[in-house]
Amino acid sequence: MRDKESSRPGRPRSFDVETALIVGERLFHERGFDGVSLSDLTCALDIAAPSFYAAFGSKADFFQQILNRYAASALSVDELIVEQDPIAAIEKFLIARAVSYSEDNAAKGCLVLDATRNCSDADAANTARKLAEGGRVRVRELVAISRPDMAEAVSDLVASVMHGLSAYARQGWSTKRLVSVAKSAALAVRVIAERSNLVEE
Repeated sequence: MRDKESSRPGRPRSFDVETALIVGERLFHERGFDGVSLSDLTCALDIAAPSFYAAFGSKADFFQQILNRYAASALSVDELIVEQDPIAAIEKFLIARAVSYSEDNAAKGCLVLDATRNCSDADAANTARKLAEGGRVRVRELVAISRPDMAEAVSDLVASVMHGLSAYARQGWSTKRLVSVAKSAALAVRVIAERSNLVEE
């Protein structure tokens, strides 16, 4: 990926931006925002610092691009809320997240959720928080289609569980253990639904 820029203005970059984002995501996921230096990035991307700045602006700007890319490529709850039973869909969603957060030893947890807690750059941390909140709101909206009475409680529970799954995945919990937590959370959602039905009756 060596950047072979000449002194002529307007010369196209000789490195692939998408590949750079993939490499950067790997580094940030493994070490966190504060654990990756500009030197680490330029070395991994095999480009000079001026080329990095020209392409991405700053380390924080680069990280925000990666966060947005990561969030866009992650499993969306929209892909699962297609069933009559929203609780079954929530269970599938949480189990899928438990697996994805723990299956790769070099990329444990959720990059976005981890950045909401462990990122010294205010703008990048704010981007992470907005992405995380957007996910919670989407869960609430989709549950509200069939169960508006429990949408807020369920979305809060799902958001909290996802934060926990991510944090414990980074601490080394096994996929089996995290999936068990996800199933227990789905059971809690079902209890919420049943109690809501009893109140309505």
